[in-house]
Amino acid sequence: MTDTGQPVAGKPCIICVAITGSVPTKADNPAVPITIAEQIESTQAAFEAGASIAHCHVRDDEGQPTSDPERFARLKEGIERHCPGMIVQLSTGGRSGAGKARGGMLPLRPDMASLSVGSNNFPTRVYENPPDLVNWLAAEMLSYGVKPEIEAFDLSHILQAKIMADDGRLAGTPYVQFVMGVRNAMPADRDVFDYYIHTVRRLFGADAPWCAAGIGANQIVLNDWAISSGGHARTGLEDNVRLDRTTLAPSNAALVQRAVELCERYDRPVASPAQARSILGLAAA
Repeated sequence: MTDTGQPVAGKPCIICVAITGSVPTKADNPAVPITIAEQIESTQAAFEAGASIAHCHVRDDEGQPTSDPERFARLKEGIERHCPGMIVQLSTGGRSGAGKARGGMLPLRPDMASLSVGSNNFPTRVYENPPDLVNWLAAEMLSYGVKPEIEAFDLSHILQAKIMADDGRLAGTPYVQFVMGVRNAMPADRDVFDYYIHTVRRLFGADAPWCAAGIGANQIVLNDWAISSGGHARTGLEDNVRLDRTTLAPSNAALVQRAVELCERYDRPVASPAQARSILGLAAA
């Protein structure tokens, strides 16, 4: 049972694997997949380990982040071929491009795309999400039938998602992901985490699905909090390149397996791709 009295045992848990991101390099961990071929292979192993969502960034030939739609197209095609039914979620994050270039891949009609609805501090800069750009990205997602995942780096982002859902800028019930542990942004604070859950349930209903992501050593902490509280979990080398302080993670699949083990501990079956699609209101593959 959660602190709110809602049962969690038996409730399927969606595992999202963030395979690459914009920051980790092979110097940080040789297992970080950079090329499209590496990304497809790594995603397939994570899929077979239990992940049903692939959160995707792409890199250029020098390994730098990019929003190149052609590279996203090749990655999406490869995942769909090798991971039947897996939900493909493309990133519109600001480290990969500027302005409307961040949404240049949305005409590919992925199942989902990330959407940050407000700005916040990052380790060395401001992560800028100005209202005009947020509105444009949201409109593109509506136009192409892409479900946003609301990346909430702050409580205000959850409240903004409610405003956008009420006025039609977002379709259906928003899927909110709490991001905790980014330096200079929201730390991994259990009281805040619990209030985030309370806020999602108050604004979107007791059964509204939500997810949580922890950065670095906070990854396993947030996996535990989310799975034990009835939410869904994100893991992967984008957020964390280690199993512990002294051990590099050998693969995205190894990090997915840690989340699977937590699901077993809390008697939560790992959601299949079909179950994940049903929970999130996505069309069948």
